[in-house]
Amino acid sequence: MSLTIMLCFIASHAQNNNSPVDYLKLGDAILFEKQSYHLAWTSHPSNNFYKQEYVPSGDAVTKFKKMMLIDVVVGNENIKDVVAAKVVELKKLKEINPIVNYEILENSKNGEYILDFLLSQNSPDGKSILIVERNVYRYKIFKDPSGYKGIVLFGISTRSYGQEIEKFLAGLKSGRKELVSSVSQFTIPEIFVTR
Repeated sequence: MSLTIMLCFIASHAQNNNSPVDYLKLGDAILFEKQSYHLAWTSHPSNNFYKQEYVPSGDAVTKFKKMMLIDVVVGNENIKDVVAAKVVELKKLKEINPIVNYEILENSKNGEYILDFLLSQNSPDGKSILIVERNVYRYKIFKDPSGYKGIVLFGISTRSYGQEIEKFLAGLKSGRKELVSSVSQFTIPEIFVTR
């Protein structure tokens, strides 16, 4: 999904979901790196797919600077296939947008994957960059107390807009590994699938 399509998707659904439903029983707030992220938007678009998005106080899902997301796919999906599908999507985006970049890290001890990637959205005339978004996604197999199993994606997205983009990109060079480390070490709250 392109960043433009993703932005439209988030905006349209956020406006229609004034009181998000905590489908995964994760609570209204989750603490990450000493910052509290509050449940702002949720979706349950299919029987086996759940999305929950959290932002710090003062941020909105339609124009956030930081966001935490937790996606859950219930079933017997292969984690390698799920990661590979996202990489295919990023490769296609990179063909038309040179800012798109990504790195995959595999933890062979626990079977988890980290996908660290960069996206951008240009102005309609293509002459300037409007948004740059850095995402660190962690893919992990889970099993909930009721026996449901599948894949959980825990992610942190950070964004910059307009004139702040150059400083944002410079900061990524010096602090890139810290966020990857924090995401990989974070204790993902226990998932409770509601069906």
